[in-house]
Amino acid sequence: MKDNFVIGVLGGMGTYATIQLFKQYAQVFPAEKEWDRPRIVIDNRCTMPSRVLAYLHHEKEEELIEQMSDSMQHLVDAGASRIILACNTSHLFLPRIYERVPELESRVIHIIRTCVDHIKKDGQKQVYLLGSEGTIDSRIYQDALAAEGIECLVPAPEEYADLRTCIEAVKQDKYTDEAKRLFLELVNRYDACILGCTELPILYEKYAGEITCARIYDPLFIALGELKAEYDAM
Repeated sequence: MKDNFVIGVLGGMGTYATIQLFKQYAQVFPAEKEWDRPRIVIDNRCTMPSRVLAYLHHEKEEELIEQMSDSMQHLVDAGASRIILACNTSHLFLPRIYERVPELESRVIHIIRTCVDHIKKDGQKQVYLLGSEGTIDSRIYQDALAAEGIECLVPAPEEYADLRTCIEAVKQDKYTDEAKRLFLELVNRYDACILGCTELPILYEKYAGEITCARIYDPLFIALGELKAEYDAM
């Protein structure tokens, strides 16, 4: 029953990325009447510890896992049948969360996996990954792509600071000329690029007229497309 199809979003990682996801939800689920869209419940839990610091330095890792588990359970309690995490790096902690709450696993739309599946269907043999330091160093994308025979290129470690400048520009809603220059230099480097941090699609949208990369992969947008197909099939 479509009435039982409820999308839950664990957001706040950061807030502008969650706003972007909500805008994309409205685009992906067009409707003449509001009730033609599925219900969506958003927990903008911006008080959570840093996902990158939790992965790289184990800083407040247990606190993060506890808060993520709590929010996801609250989304289920609010009626969510499917859950999206509006942060790529947060997916690194899902195995630990499933140990705590096993029933969550069947509800989560894993945006890394759906993105990799999409890239495979496109017949891409090589793709460039932009993301947080935690996402890149964890190899969560690289290993998933390699399993499908797809080469994944990444920025050099000395460019992580440039990526952070781009990501922080969105988190702070302060778009400097330097952030624009760095983003365009990174995103236009290859013919296919994964925007593997949920802040980066906002920069892509802002500077779309100056982007020459032929194929852009936005994992959240792809995941919403998967949800739309699931909803339409009901």
